Amino acid sequence: MIRIHEKTLTDLEFPMVLDQVSEYCISDLGKEATLLIQPYSQSEEIIHALQECNEYVASFENENRIPNHGFPDISKELKLLNVENTVLELESFRRIQDISLTINSLIKFFEKFKEYYPVLNERASQIEVTEHIINEVDNIINRFGEVKDNASEELLRIRKMINGLKGKINQSFTIALNTYHNLEYLDDIRESVVDNRRVLAVRSMYRRKVKGAIMGGSKTGSIVYIEPEVTLSQTRELNNLLYEEQEEVNRILKDLTEFIRPSLPLLSQYQDYLVKLDVISAKAKYARSMNAIMPEINSERRLFIRDAFHPLLYLTNKDQGIKTFPQTIEMTNDNRIIVISGPNAGGKSITLKTVGLLQVMLQSGLLVPVHERSSMCFFQNILSDIGDNQSIENHLSTYSYRLKQMNYFLKKCNERTLFLIDEFGTGSDPELGGALAETFLEVFYERKAFGIITTHYSNLKLLANELPNMQNANMLFDNKTLEPLFKLVLGQAGSSFTFEVAQKNGIPYSLINRSKKKIERGKVRFDKTIAKLQRERSKLEKTERSLKVNEQKKLLETDKLEAINARMQKKLESYQELYDSNQRLIRLGRKVNDAAENFFINKRKRNLLEELFKIVQIENSKRKKQSAKQIKAERAKEAQIIKEAEQKVNAIRKKKKAKKAQEKEVTKKPRPILKIGDRVRMFDGKAIGSIDTIEKDKAVVNYGMFTTNVSVDLLELVEAK
Repeated sequence: MIRIHEKTLTDLEFPMVLDQVSEYCISDLGKEATLLIQPYSQSEEIIHALQECNEYVASFENENRIPNHGFPDISKELKLLNVENTVLELESFRRIQDISLTINSLIKFFEKFKEYYPVLNERASQIEVTEHIINEVDNIINRFGEVKDNASEELLRIRKMINGLKGKINQSFTIALNTYHNLEYLDDIRESVVDNRRVLAVRSMYRRKVKGAIMGGSKTGSIVYIEPEVTLSQTRELNNLLYEEQEEVNRILKDLTEFIRPSLPLLSQYQDYLVKLDVISAKAKYARSMNAIMPEINSERRLFIRDAFHPLLYLTNKDQGIKTFPQTIEMTNDNRIIVISGPNAGGKSITLKTVGLLQVMLQSGLLVPVHERSSMCFFQNILSDIGDNQSIENHLSTYSYRLKQMNYFLKKCNERTLFLIDEFGTGSDPELGGALAETFLEVFYERKAFGIITTHYSNLKLLANELPNMQNANMLFDNKTLEPLFKLVLGQAGSSFTFEVAQKNGIPYSLINRSKKKIERGKVRFDKTIAKLQRERSKLEKTERSLKVNEQKKLLETDKLEAINARMQKKLESYQELYDSNQRLIRLGRKVNDAAENFFINKRKRNLLEELFKIVQIENSKRKKQSAKQIKAERAKEAQIIKEAEQKVNAIRKKKKAKKAQEKEVTKKPRPILKIGDRVRMFDGKAIGSIDTIEKDKAVVNYGMFTTNVSVDLLELVEAK
C-alpha cells in the first residue's frame, strides 16, 4: 500500500503542478477532478494511468487523432432524475443527447483503433453503447430545442387548432383596423402590440366610439390601445388552447423523463468516463508542453533519472526564454543516500525537489520530463522536510518542528521509503545539531532507506565518505567568479565557499581574516581542502574537454599526413622508375653512338648490323618474362594504390568542407533506409520503439506496451539492427 503524506505534496509544490495541468482541461468538472489528483495506492494503478496518458500523447503524433471529448455538465440533470416525479427541461434533454452522442463516437473510435490504444480502449469497452436515448429525444425535440408537432396526436390536433384560430384573429383584426381607419379614429401608427396581443392605436377623443377592451395608453395620453371586440372572444379561446398545448407538452416531457430515468446509472457512468478522459487529455497536453515521457519502470529499487528537469522551473524559464539546466542522479541499493553540499543559491534545493516532485508525479500517473533512458521505481513512503517550517500557531521553533519531523521519519522510514531533507541538522547549535543529525542519518542508513539531503555540516560529509552505500555530491561553482554552474557532480563533497562568497559580496578582507581566526584551524583547512578539490575537479573537466578536442584534431592531422605520405611515396616511386628508364636509354644511346662512329670510320654495314643485333639481345635478356595476366595484375595493383591515396586525400578534403559547411549552416542529414528490427522514434518525440513490419510507406512500431502504425517519413533512426 502506497501512502504519501499531504505535507510532502505541499513541500514539493505538487498542487502547483496540478494547477498547471488543470488549465488544459476543457470542462469545469475535469478541472475539479484534476485538482484532486493524489498518488495511487497500488503500483498496478500507477502503471495503468501512465499507459493511458502515454497512449494519449502518442495520438498527437499519429494520423488517428482521438476525437473531441467536449461534453456538457449534466450533474443537475442526474440529481433531478434521482428524485421521483421530477420533469426535466427541454435544454436538459439536449445535454443528455449531446453527451450520449459524444460517448458513442469515442467508444466506436477506440474499438476501431484498439491496436493503437489498447489501454484506453479497455476503459471505453466497459461502457455500453446505446442509441435509444438519442433516438427518443430526436423523436420528441427538434434541432431548435422545441417539442415537435408530431410528438403526440393530441399536440398535433391542438397546434392545428391554434394556427387556424390565429388566422381568424388576424382576419378579424384587419377588418376592424380598416373600418376604424376609414373613420379616422386611429392614430398615424394605426396599431401596436400589448401583452402579445394586437391592439388598435385609437385617438383619446374617439375611445368611446371604438368597441373593445382598453389595454393601456401612451405616456402622453393622446393614444389609447384597444383590443377590438370582435377578437376578444377568439383571443380567450386561443388562450385556452395555448394552456392545453402547454399541458400536453408537460405531459410529453414527463413521459420522456420517465423513459430516461432508468438510464440514470448509465448517464452517470457517461459523465464519469468523460471527466476521466478530460483529466487524461490534460495530463497528456501538459506532458507535451515539456517533452515528458513514461520512463522504464523497474522493480529492483533503482532510481536513475537522466537529464531531469523541474517541471515548474522548466516551464517558467521556457516562457521567459531562460535556459534550464537538467540534472542526472542514480540511486541503487549500493548507493542509497546522497549528501549534497556546496554554497547557497547553487541549486541544491532545486535538485532535491526535482527528484521528489518527479517521483510524486510518476506515482500520480503523470509523465515526467526525463531522458528516455531513465529508469524509475515506486516507493511506499515519500517523506520530506523542506523549508524552516516555523509554526507560530503551534508555538514551535524551527528546530522543535524539525525534531517532530525526525520523530515522524523514524516511525515511517523503511527500505521502501524515499526521504528528502533540506538543510539537514540546522536550527540548533552546529556541533550538537550536527551530531544528532548524524545519528538520524545512520538510522536511516541502517534501515536501507533511499534519500537525498542537503547540508553544510562537515560531519555529515565525512559520514557519507565513510559509509559504503552513501555518497557525497556537490553543485559546481565557477572557481573564479563563484557563480553557480547548476550542475550536480557525484562522488565529492562541496565547499560552502563561506569566506569566498563573503569577499565577493564586498565584505572587507580584514573582517574575513578576523573571522577565520575565531574558528578552529582544522575546519578552515577542511573547507579549504574541499574548495581546492572542487577547483581541481573543475580544471580537470575543462582539461578533459580540451584534450578530447585536441585528440580529434590530431586524428584528423594524422589522416591528412598519411594521405600526403602515400602521395609522396607514389611520386618518389614514379621518379625512381623515370630515373632508371632514363639511365637505360642513355646507356643504349651511347652503345648506338659507338656503333655509328665505327660505321662512319670503316663503312661496314655487316659489322653495324651485328653490333646493333648484339645490343638488342643484351637488352632483351635483362627484361623479365611476364604473362599478360601478371602484367595486368601489376597495373591493377598500381591503380589501386593510386586510388587509395586519392580516396584519403578526398576524405580529408570532404571533412574540411563539411566542417566549414557546419560553421555556416546546419545541413540536412540524408534519410536512412529503415529496416525491420531497427530502433526508431518519431521526430520531436522521445519514445523509442522497434519496427515490426514495413509495408509501402507505413511501419508498425512496437513500443513495448503498445504498437502503432506510423508513416515512415515521420520516423528517424536511433539504432540500426
